[in-house]
Amino acid sequence: MELADRFSVSQDVVSRKVGGEIVLLDLESGQYFGLDLVGGRVWTLLAEQAQSLSELSREIEKEFDAPLDVIEADILAIAKEMREQGLIVEAGR
Repeated sequence: MELADRFSVSQDVVSRKVGGEIVLLDLESGQYFGLDLVGGRVWTLLAEQAQSLSELSREIEKEFDAPLDVIEADILAIAKEMREQGLIVEAGR
C-alpha cells in the first residue's frame, strides 16, 4: 500500500455517528466496527469522495497537531486495517 493509492468506502458498509464516534456495519458479514476520532475523519472524507492516502494525510494534517510523516504512517496503518476488513476498496488512480 502506498500514499498514492486511492480508496473509497465499500458499498456494503453503512455508517452512523453515535456519540463521539463513527460506527460501521458491514452488511455482508454483519460485523460492527467503531472508529476513533482520526479513523472517523478518514471514513467521513472517503465517504465524500475517493481520495489518495496522500490527499487524506494532508487534509488530516490541517485538523490535527502532528507532523506530516507521523500522520502519513497513521493513515497507512488505518487504511490497511480498513481494507483488510473490507470497509474500503481501491478506487484506481
